[in-house]
Amino acid sequence: MASQINRRQFLKLGGFITVSVATAGLAACGGSDHSDAGVPLASGSDWKFPQSVASGDPRPDSALLWTRVVPASLDAVAPAPASATEVAVRLIVSASDNSSSLGSNKALSGTTIVDAKLPLKSDFDNTLRHKVTGLQPGQTYFYQFIAGDVRSNVGRFKTAPAATADVAQLQFAYLTCQDWSINHWGALGHIAANESLDFIVHLGDYIYETVGEAFQTGAVESRHDQLKLPDGTYKNGSSGAKYATTTADYRYLYKKYRTDTRLQAVHERFAFIAIWDDHEFTDDAWQDASTYEGIVAADGSDLHQPSRRRSANQAWFEYMPADVTFDAAATSFQNIQIYRDFQFGKLMQLVMTDERLYRADHAIPEASVNPATGKPLGSIGSRYLVPQQLFDSVEAQKMAAATKAGADPLAAVGMLGTTQREWWKGKMKAATSTWKLWGNEVSLLRMGLNGIDAIATLVALSGMSKVGAAIASTLPLVGGNVALANAIVAASTAGATTSVAQAAAMAIAGAGGNTAAQGAAAVGAGLSAAQAGIAVAAFNSGSPTAAAQVIAFGWIKPDVQAKQAASSFVTASGQAAALAPFFNRFLLNCDQWDGYNSERKALMAHLKTNAIGNVVAITGDIHSFFAGTVNDDFDAAGGGTPVMVDLVSAGVSSDSFFSYMNAAGQGDIGTLVSYPLAIPVPGVGTVNLAINLLDYTMGKAAPTVDSLLEQFRVQLRGALAAKGVPEAQLDATVTAVQGGLKASTDFSVTLLGLAQQLSGLGNNPWLKHLNTDAQGYTVVTLTPGKLVAQFKQVNKLVGNAAPATVIARVATATVTAGTAAVVVA
Repeated sequence: MASQINRRQFLKLGGFITVSVATAGLAACGGSDHSDAGVPLASGSDWKFPQSVASGDPRPDSALLWTRVVPASLDAVAPAPASATEVAVRLIVSASDNSSSLGSNKALSGTTIVDAKLPLKSDFDNTLRHKVTGLQPGQTYFYQFIAGDVRSNVGRFKTAPAATADVAQLQFAYLTCQDWSINHWGALGHIAANESLDFIVHLGDYIYETVGEAFQTGAVESRHDQLKLPDGTYKNGSSGAKYATTTADYRYLYKKYRTDTRLQAVHERFAFIAIWDDHEFTDDAWQDASTYEGIVAADGSDLHQPSRRRSANQAWFEYMPADVTFDAAATSFQNIQIYRDFQFGKLMQLVMTDERLYRADHAIPEASVNPATGKPLGSIGSRYLVPQQLFDSVEAQKMAAATKAGADPLAAVGMLGTTQREWWKGKMKAATSTWKLWGNEVSLLRMGLNGIDAIATLVALSGMSKVGAAIASTLPLVGGNVALANAIVAASTAGATTSVAQAAAMAIAGAGGNTAAQGAAAVGAGLSAAQAGIAVAAFNSGSPTAAAQVIAFGWIKPDVQAKQAASSFVTASGQAAALAPFFNRFLLNCDQWDGYNSERKALMAHLKTNAIGNVVAITGDIHSFFAGTVNDDFDAAGGGTPVMVDLVSAGVSSDSFFSYMNAAGQGDIGTLVSYPLAIPVPGVGTVNLAINLLDYTMGKAAPTVDSLLEQFRVQLRGALAAKGVPEAQLDATVTAVQGGLKASTDFSVTLLGLAQQLSGLGNNPWLKHLNTDAQGYTVVTLTPGKLVAQFKQVNKLVGNAAPATVIARVATATVTAGTAAVVVA
């Protein structure tokens, strides 16, 4: 081992990383290289570690260790002061078991294998990044930093197994989207206290660059106070929301987030493998461009902010324990490379990509002029709810133009960039491990919406009440004969005159119980074959309610599907103009891989052509739990052939995808997203919920009464907590309320039927699990035979604190080796 070489090396690498080599059981030297030989060790007790310690990028022989040290009198988030006299702190590492000391600053015990002297640099805000090499594979180590008489908390990390090792099992968690300003961080406390892990993968949105945005103004635990950027730029005018702009702003956010002792505890116990997503720089970022609406360049295009991008890069590099290269002297904003890969024995190759720094602009830019308004399109129509036919056409045009210019056609429409894409393909092809996992920021799963079928369903649902009222008013005219009334209204709805409808209904009644004979009799009375079919079906349906459903979905919906905006039922709805734009096929989110479809197809073709199996993406970004297959071509017949699996984790605390869509989807198409339900609760008052229908619209299996009740149990529990119900009484109150709902026709008939109809739209059949209204994290247990992912959803705030019972439910997704399929329980 390292005892065969210099017992300690202390190197300065480009971008501020120091390195030492562990000894094999001998105390490491405490000296430094020549450049720091004269730097004295810090002395006294005037020191603190306000962001505790962290480790990252565990490899078989190394890991990166991190801390920040400042004078004890300094505020935890204040910039490190420049000092005329430079000082150093110590880092010690031991292989001895110090588990009992986790969570404390008790002196590290056991044989020291590293004792490094590390100079503090105010240029890097007094953060320290030290790489320890010469370690043993698959070994747990403990470490501690010492400044004068003050010790940091004890940290722990585990190295990766040797590349050639037979590994029976790995267990890790992956996290994403931890907005300080909304909800709670109980998930992090639960991980630190309860999970047994080899490491943690963080998929980005570790911080949020905005303060005071609309999506950050909901309920939050009281221990998270209001963020205050030292500089910041107002998004609009001179008040309201701000966004981080300077290096000081981005540093402040990392420092503030890392003051939470639960996040500290997770870092202290587990090595992180981290990448960024967009909010480490700017929302829905591409390269150095901002996509905030209303903040644009003089020509109306996205505003490019290379200096801001470089500031974001530097702060991420300083505060994340990642063994990556950073060149502060480079003139380009692409002065850091965070994509990298990790080998965990013969069991797993983990490939981590950067899906922001090199990506092309969204195929349809936000600055594109909306012909209906003459103003920039904005996010709706460019990033979200994008007409697929338009997207396909624009993407093809951009690729053709790049090809004509002799450039890589995918570079014009890609997310990874040419160099990284080829690197990814090479890593996947060369991987010899059983499993190939992809740390992937944004979902690979197609999330489409057939607007024609969706609007037809909404119009039919709206029409049910009118049909029911017509049947009720017809009943007295036919002596209360339900079957006759049903048939008359069905024929009239299908366009027959009143006299013909009445004659046809009488003819059906006189034709006996044979439906063929009934149909022939109706045609003989003057109905068309199609009109006769719906009249016979309504006649035989039974109750007026059943007949209304038959008419709505047997006639109104097909009519709207066939004629779209020209349907008389759309005209009669009074919403023809509002609904007209929605008669289209849409991609819900073109900031994720649906907006970079051709590159996704190229990657899937690479896997398929080279027979690269057992590929699973672990994904964040969209604040939801999803599981499904990634197909070679989602637009092919049957949705294409499954090639790999994507497992998407909800955010730790960020508001859910459903909450965003519900806020944006009110009005014309709001029923596709939610259903308002007012629930009177004795002793509490009325609880108002927006029941999540988005899951069913997107493809969730049709619910039963019980599964529909279970779907919003967590939301109901949170709403009751917000009304002041003590946590000890919450679960019992939820059960009682659900029992009352089950007996309610508004819930068990109307809402259930609506959810079932939306599920029947058949959108996205490759999605095998959907939970778009959740916070939580995911734990993966990997063996040679299967990958098991536990989606752990957390309960909502109780008052102004995280819930005592953190985990609300667990859904389990299983991928069996040798299959591109996922089964969810």
